[in-house]
Amino acid sequence: MVELSPKAHRIQLISGLIAATVVLIILIISPGIDRGARSTLDKIKQRGYLNVLTLNSATTYYQDIDGPNGFEYHLANWFAESIGVKPRFVTISKFSELYPELLFGTGDIAAAGLSKGESDFSRSVAYGPRYYQVSNQVLYRKFHADRPKKISNLIGGSLKVISGTAHVKLLHGLLEQYPDLTWIEADDIAAEELIEQVEAGEVDYILADSHEIALQRRYFPELRIAFEIGQPRQLRWAYNYSDDDSLAVAIEIFFKEIEDDGRLEQLVHRHYSHVEKFNYSDIRTFTQRIETHLPRYETLFKQASEDVGIDWRLLASIGYQESLWNARAKSPTGVRGLMMLTLNTARQMKVKNRLDPAQSIHGGSKYIASVMKRIPEHIPEPDRTWFALAAYNVGFGHVEDARKITETRGGDPDRWIDLKQNLPLLARKKWYKKTRYGYARGWEPVKYVENIRQYYEYLIGFETRALREAGLEKQKQDVAPLAPSL
Repeated sequence: MVELSPKAHRIQLISGLIAATVVLIILIISPGIDRGARSTLDKIKQRGYLNVLTLNSATTYYQDIDGPNGFEYHLANWFAESIGVKPRFVTISKFSELYPELLFGTGDIAAAGLSKGESDFSRSVAYGPRYYQVSNQVLYRKFHADRPKKISNLIGGSLKVISGTAHVKLLHGLLEQYPDLTWIEADDIAAEELIEQVEAGEVDYILADSHEIALQRRYFPELRIAFEIGQPRQLRWAYNYSDDDSLAVAIEIFFKEIEDDGRLEQLVHRHYSHVEKFNYSDIRTFTQRIETHLPRYETLFKQASEDVGIDWRLLASIGYQESLWNARAKSPTGVRGLMMLTLNTARQMKVKNRLDPAQSIHGGSKYIASVMKRIPEHIPEPDRTWFALAAYNVGFGHVEDARKITETRGGDPDRWIDLKQNLPLLARKKWYKKTRYGYARGWEPVKYVENIRQYYEYLIGFETRALREAGLEKQKQDVAPLAPSL
């Protein structure tokens, strides 16, 4: 043991007091420092919010007419709720900056459609359970480029990908076999814009994820999927390694719960099922009629929307499904007009002339609103709307019969994903003989609802793009040079 002199002892004591004072000052002026937390999860809970890094895109997080939306947005919301905090979303502008921000920034998790091994940073982070599978698809535009049938056909054309993604790594892995393969890497760009560049003929091919292509391709009937490259990828959340596994365990438990209770399947169904099979001949006609027919009736749909409190684009989608926006439409069974009202429904809604588009839209909108009121209030949106549309098509009684069949077969009668599997059973004697309202062509309301969902989503996207293009045009006008005075 070394004995200190009185002077040295005083110096050591003073140094200790200074160090303690510095630490105390830091603690006082840094309220964000967590002094009592014992684990990563405790720190998040004590802080009161979860920092979620994500991307601004249709498959992750975006601002909808009713506020934030997106597949990853809903997942992260549920997780934050499960651990008792609020989510705080931080949108990263470039995919290539996502991992560095997670590693060196303030993110707790990265929820942005990530997969293992896609980045050089992948080894430095941990991943949660898989929650969705996607494939790597080559997209091209019919009439602009010949359909490539294999990778060698891409050589000589312009191929574009988003930098930092799994697609770049995938292409690098092909160079040994295809040394002449070249591509363009885009940095500050989202998949939607990349897909639009194919449509505009600015690039021959792109490589992107299947769910991103599915959501956007329906807006562009001339786009085609050429083939897939590599193996399907499992999407996961990423988070930092830590001294404890509290966050990892919480994420594992959360995904197990939403898989077991059906919420994950429901979310996938809500965002992607209605675009998996899309009739591109139909959407081409729909696009044409948006330009040629909808302008005549848009004001009427908006007026009806104000009266009944239903999105005008949903009302317009119903009108298109019913009559292709033909005010003089007539079916062999006697339903007539733009909203194809039966004589009894027209009388109930006090519609005197079913061929008058104003009366037809107003009457049809009032009727769908009345049907929605009959749907049990405990059924959440958007399922409640899909139930109402099915009832609008096949009748409320048949929907109730199908709900009972669903429950009998062990499904959830309050979820559209379960109900649509059982509605077709109304056409089978084994099942309809047990129901109150008997036989119904139960497959028709399923197709009816799925069609309207597609038209509705398309109209939202169409309007969004129109507003964006109008904004860009206005920016050009704002910065345009003044004409020289004469």
